[in-house]
Amino acid sequence: MADSGDNTGGAAPQGAAAAGGQAQSGPSINVLGQYIKDLSFENPKAPESFNVQKEKSPPLNVSVNVSARQSGENNVEVELRLDAKAGDDNIVLFNIELVYAGLFQIRNVPQEQLHPFILIECPRLLFPFARQVIAETVASGGFPPLMLDPIDFAALYRQRMQHQAAQADPSQQQSPGQPN
Repeated sequence: MADSGDNTGGAAPQGAAAAGGQAQSGPSINVLGQYIKDLSFENPKAPESFNVQKEKSPPLNVSVNVSARQSGENNVEVELRLDAKAGDDNIVLFNIELVYAGLFQIRNVPQEQLHPFILIECPRLLFPFARQVIAETVASGGFPPLMLDPIDFAALYRQRMQHQAAQADPSQQQSPGQPN
């Protein structure tokens, strides 16, 4: 028996919305491309860093940042920046910086929901690939692969919006000693 379903992942065929006149489908996101924009790995104390690694596990600091910019009418480029540093002020075992980006086509998302949609859903799609690049690069540097924990991009977005709101309205910031 032949498969009569399409292979578009549930998306309407191109031109279907136009052929239907004013029929509009739900929100959609298409990944047009994904790529490494910048990758840096440093192993500044090699080969001595391998001796330190065997003695104890160094502290690991990881930072995450997401940014986006318009790239055409319905397209947006989203950058996921991941920085990880193993070590402390005394010795740095390795330092990795990755900017992993994707070009997305977004349709039928209400304007008031577009900003969170872009900064939550797009990096969520990019993260597994960026995580793999980090793991393979650190392993190629002679260390055990760095397997980053999953990231809650919705919580990261809320935190970012709260920080921006506090920066925009300093009167909302509570000074020490003031009652709640």
